[in-house]
Amino acid sequence: MLYLASQSPRRRQLLEQIGVDFSTLDVDVPEQRMPGESPQDYVSRVARDKARAGLVRLDHASDAIVLGADTEVVLDDEVFGKPQDADDAAAMLRSLSGRTHAVLSVVWLVSAMREQCAVCVSQVRFARLDESAIAAYVATGEPFGKAGAYAIQGRGAALVEHLQGSYSGVMGLPVFETAQLLRDFNAPAT
Repeated sequence: MLYLASQSPRRRQLLEQIGVDFSTLDVDVPEQRMPGESPQDYVSRVARDKARAGLVRLDHASDAIVLGADTEVVLDDEVFGKPQDADDAAAMLRSLSGRTHAVLSVVWLVSAMREQCAVCVSQVRFARLDESAIAAYVATGEPFGKAGAYAIQGRGAALVEHLQGSYSGVMGLPVFETAQLLRDFNAPAT
């Protein structure tokens, strides 16, 4: 049985899109980057910790496979997590304005016998944003709960001038890499 260690509606939607049968688990994993930890190591660790926490909740059931994922926006080695408030969201958007940033999305599958991961790195270039555009976007409420303070699948799409990589990876779960990982892991699918 496959379990998604996430309450993210986007991750659920993307798994459903590729016809995967799964149940969800709510896990609470600290998302704090360690001193000296690279952005990719950080994102990978958090995704793996989510999957492992899910497996622990299932008491290491022999038939359980748990999927954990994490996605973060990275600019100049700085990880842009979810904004704390409107001012934080606006500051993130100002930093991303007119620049190209990386979106790191890591998926881990964990079972009692095995662990395997897939990494997806996309490059996203934002258009130049003026203060009124930033304020209007923040006022929609969409930036909250989103890494980098934007949702490419929503109104945030209008901020993106160019995407090189995985659209679904920027959303929070790279579909191609996840499907390949599920096949490699012999995970059950519908």
